[in-house]
Amino acid sequence: MDIGRVNPANRLEDQGMSGLGAVYYNLAESALVEEALKRGEGRLGQGGALLVATGAYTGRSPKDKHVVRDAETEGTVWWENNRPMSPEGFDALHADMLAHMAGRDMFVQDLYGGADPAHRINVRMVTELAWHGLFIRHMLRRPPRDELDGFAPDYTVINCPSFTANPERHGCRSETVIALNLSKKLILIGGTEYAGENKKSVFTLLNYILPEKGVMPMHCSANHARDNPVDAAVFFGLSGTGKTTLSADPERILIGDDEHGWSDRGTFNFEGGCYAKTISLSPRAEPEIFATTSMFGTVIENMVYDEETFALDFEDDSLTANMRAAYPLDYIPNSSDSGMGGHPKNIIMLTCDAFGVLPPIARLTPAQAMYHFLSGFTSKVAGTERGVTEPEPTFSTCFGAPFMPRRPEVYGKLLQEKIAAHGATCWLVNTGWTGGAHGTGHRMPIKATRALLHAALDGSLNEATFRKDENFGFQVPVTVHGVDAQLLDPRATWADKAAYDAQAKKLVEMFAENFEQYVPHIDDDVKAVAIG
Repeated sequence: MDIGRVNPANRLEDQGMSGLGAVYYNLAESALVEEALKRGEGRLGQGGALLVATGAYTGRSPKDKHVVRDAETEGTVWWENNRPMSPEGFDALHADMLAHMAGRDMFVQDLYGGADPAHRINVRMVTELAWHGLFIRHMLRRPPRDELDGFAPDYTVINCPSFTANPERHGCRSETVIALNLSKKLILIGGTEYAGENKKSVFTLLNYILPEKGVMPMHCSANHARDNPVDAAVFFGLSGTGKTTLSADPERILIGDDEHGWSDRGTFNFEGGCYAKTISLSPRAEPEIFATTSMFGTVIENMVYDEETFALDFEDDSLTANMRAAYPLDYIPNSSDSGMGGHPKNIIMLTCDAFGVLPPIARLTPAQAMYHFLSGFTSKVAGTERGVTEPEPTFSTCFGAPFMPRRPEVYGKLLQEKIAAHGATCWLVNTGWTGGAHGTGHRMPIKATRALLHAALDGSLNEATFRKDENFGFQVPVTVHGVDAQLLDPRATWADKAAYDAQAKKLVEMFAENFEQYVPHIDDDVKAVAIG
C-alpha cells in the first residue's frame, strides 16, 4: 500500500523492493511526527520537539563502513582509509536486507543533496523508522512539492536498523554495516539506529562524485556577511570543534553548519538543516541553537529529560556526550534561503587541541594552510564515535577522514587551487584547551573565540601586530581588542612553563611523524613547512 506523494513511475517496486508493508512517500513533518509517536519511536517534548533514543549506538560506526571494490573504484578510492567489500558480499547483503524488509512498513523521502542545481544529486532515502524520515527531511534539501512528480533518484539509501549483518556471508566487520556501492548507486545501512549515518553516507557520496567536476567538497560550516553574500567564510573542523556554534553568528547569514561544496560559482550547502551537539548548550552563549530544541519537529537525540515536564537536561550525559538536535535550517533566524554564498574570503580551520599547546588563533600562509588541512589535527570528543569517552588527540586528514573516499591529496589540490584563484585568508583556530592539557587546563572561552573570529572576518585582525610562533612558524596576534593578551600566548597560560615546552615538543613531533605519509605527494613549499 502506497501512502503520500509518489510518482507512479518511481515506486520502490520499480527498484526491486517488493512485498513490503505500507510505504509512506514524502510525508511532511507533522505526519512523520504523528507516525513516530503512533509507533512508539519517541515522545513529544516541549514545543513539539520529538524526543528519541538510538539504543546501543549513540555515535557513528566508522570501522563498520565499507566501499564496494570493483572496476570503477579500484583506482579511485583511498583503500588505506576505506574498508573494501566485494561485489558478491554486497549483493548478498542487499538480497538479505530486501528479504528482511518484506512485510515491513517503510518511509521514503525524495530529497536533494546540494543547494546548487548545477551540482546537486537526487537522493531517495528509504527508512524503517518514521523519525529517521523526519531526520533526513531536515538534513537534506526538500524539493518543492511540484518537483516531486518528476523526481527520479540518482542514488538510493536503504536504512534498516533492525537488520543485522553477517560478517562471514557479507564480508563486513560486524553485525553493523554501512556499505556504499558506487557502481550501483546504492547505500545500505543496518544494525544501528544512530541517525547521523544517514547524512554522513550522503556526504561520503558527494565527496566521491564532486572532485571529478572540479568542486571541492568540504566538512565545514559556512556563513556570509549580512548584506554581502560575496563575503563568505568557511569553518573546517571535526565534530565537537565548534562548526555549528561558531557559524551561527547573529551578525552574519548562516549558509550551513556541516557540509558544503566550493565550485567555480562559490560556496553551496549540501544540506537543508543542522545537527547540533547539545551538551552544555547555553541559552545565553548560543541562543539561536538553544531555541530550536523546543521547536516543532526538531529531533532531540539521546537527551535526558524530566518525565513529567519533558524539560531537557543539557548537562546530563549519562546516555552519551554526543546528545544532539536536528532541525531545518530555517529554524535559525539569520539563515540563508538559497544555501549559497560567494567564494570564501576567509578560511578557518578549527582544531580542538587537547594538549593545550596551540594558540586561540593563528594566521596561515597558503602553504601552512595546506599543511594543516592535510594534517587535520584535532581531538575526537566524547561520544562522537563509539568508544570515545574523553578527548582523544588525533589526525583526521582534510578535517574529515572518515568521509573521504579519495586520497587526501585530491582534496588538498582542489583547496590549494581555489585559495590561489580567489585569494582567501586562512586561519587556524583552537577551540580546545588552554592553561594546560585536558585534565589540567580548561576549554578556550567561547567569548574570546567569537571576538577573535569577528576581528578576522571583518578584516581588522590583519592590522594587528603578529609574532612568529616558535613551534609551528605561523603568525599569532600579540593583542586583540576584547581578548586577554595572555590567552594569545599559550605558554603564558601554563603555570609550569617547562611542562608546556615538553608538551609542545611532543605535539610538533606528532605532526611531523603523521605528515611523512604526504611528503611524496605535495609541492615543495608545503614540504618546507613540514620540515620546518
